[in-house]
Amino acid sequence: MASCSSLLSEDQFLCAICLEVFNDPVSTPCGHNFCLACISFYWENAAVCQCPICKTTFVRKPDLKVNTFISGLAAQLMSLQVVEASVRISDLHRAKPGCRILCDVCTDSMNEAVKSCLECLTSYCDTHLEPHQRVAGLKRHTLVEPLENLEERICKKHNRLLVMFCKTDDLVLCDLCVKLHHLTHDAVPVERAYRERKDSLGRTEAKVLQMIQNRLQKVSEIKESVKQREEDERDVWVSTVEDLTDLVSDIQESQAEIIRVIEEKQKAAREQADDFIADIESEMEELQMTNTKLRDLMDMEDHLCLLKVSPSQSRLPQTRDWSTVSVNSRLSVEHMRTSISQSVSQLRNTLDEMNAEIKKYSYDTQMSNVEALMAAQQHEVDFRLDSSTAHPLLVLSGGGKRVSYGTMIQRLPNNPNIFTEHLAVLGERGYNSEFYFQVCVGQKTEWCLGVATESIQRRGVLRRRDCGLWAIWFIPDKFETFDSPNVPVHWGKVETVGVFVDYDGGQVSFYDVATATLIYSFTECVFTERLYPYLNPCDNEYGNNSDPLILLPVGHTV
Repeated sequence: MASCSSLLSEDQFLCAICLEVFNDPVSTPCGHNFCLACISFYWENAAVCQCPICKTTFVRKPDLKVNTFISGLAAQLMSLQVVEASVRISDLHRAKPGCRILCDVCTDSMNEAVKSCLECLTSYCDTHLEPHQRVAGLKRHTLVEPLENLEERICKKHNRLLVMFCKTDDLVLCDLCVKLHHLTHDAVPVERAYRERKDSLGRTEAKVLQMIQNRLQKVSEIKESVKQREEDERDVWVSTVEDLTDLVSDIQESQAEIIRVIEEKQKAAREQADDFIADIESEMEELQMTNTKLRDLMDMEDHLCLLKVSPSQSRLPQTRDWSTVSVNSRLSVEHMRTSISQSVSQLRNTLDEMNAEIKKYSYDTQMSNVEALMAAQQHEVDFRLDSSTAHPLLVLSGGGKRVSYGTMIQRLPNNPNIFTEHLAVLGERGYNSEFYFQVCVGQKTEWCLGVATESIQRRGVLRRRDCGLWAIWFIPDKFETFDSPNVPVHWGKVETVGVFVDYDGGQVSFYDVATATLIYSFTECVFTERLYPYLNPCDNEYGNNSDPLILLPVGHTV
């Protein structure tokens, strides 16, 4: 087996504090990784909260969450190391040319065995083999060349060597088992099956290592992308704050200037009014004096005296025409009010446009879902449902595009390819690359939908985990995954579900097509077989559920 260290180094997954492989790894804001317990204990006993590696100091203790991606990689590394160790141990115990297999009977001097008995399940040296050559009953026993781990190599039913492997049932058999019970099956010699299995494991290991390498590369790309995005957004942040700060300063200056101008106008108006009032009061005094003189003249009864008075004494004093004088220039005030109001309105419109752009940017995740769904739909596949896999109670349309739950048996229940417990059917075609399909679920009260391997168990109840099925299960108003019941992953109802498989990326995603909402994604999956669409319309447990599941092409409606 190729060493996993060819692509992954254990040093990359060691905590800098405990020097062990990560256990619940977390990442600090400065980008370094530690075990959650280690860094928590380190900060509890430290005077300041800082990174043990780069000494970056944090004003507040970061709220750390377990990094599931690094945790998964560490688990895969440990798994590969276990596999390598197991292979090395089995290699050490396998009988090779020149290896000594000792007699099972010898107690004092451990002599080398010369034969193994398939009936006694014991290996004998020359001395202890003598009874098998002399005693009549023992002479009938089958003696073979010395074998290691003899009991594990013998068929329990026929006491014959396990020399054949049945690919159909995945069983190691003796030649008699093959003749009696597996004659029509695909049975090959153990040596050939061993080589094929080793080749298959090697290919799987290479694929796993390549997937790990791809993910490491993707992690690097994501980190670089996040770093670049943070730098770009920091530039936007700084420039926006500067621009808005300058704008606020300009607005404040304009506000102060408006107040200054108004106060100056008010002061000038008051001064002008005071001057007018002073002039008017002065004229009023003169008029008052003139009025007094006129009354005195009017009170004269002597005709001659009144006539002798100079006419100039009865004339009105020279005064100003005050009817045209005003200090209230409302026209200019209204003009200023209108102008300022229009400017403020334009500024508000500009602010509204800016806030709309900010809100649009904050909805970037939703836009990303729309783009992701549109990209997934580019990989749409066309297929029919495979009636030879359908549960006996399922009703399929003639075109193989619809499936619903019925109450009458539709096909023979002894077909080895059909599902016997789950009300399921597979698509006719399997895929080992990216593919997408849509299913209309309408108003159904329960359904299960996803993808499955060709080798998925058809008979009996599926175990929840690692059964070769990646599916979501809808029951009234909530979604669960098939492998984690009673754990809601999404709420609400949908009418059309889009299923996208990123085979090489190890991901299965489910979308609400109408709203482009991501319902759920299975991530970090390892696919080694072709994947087939899996549809399960379910029964009537939650009310009338007779509506069909319908394969729906992109852009079409029911």
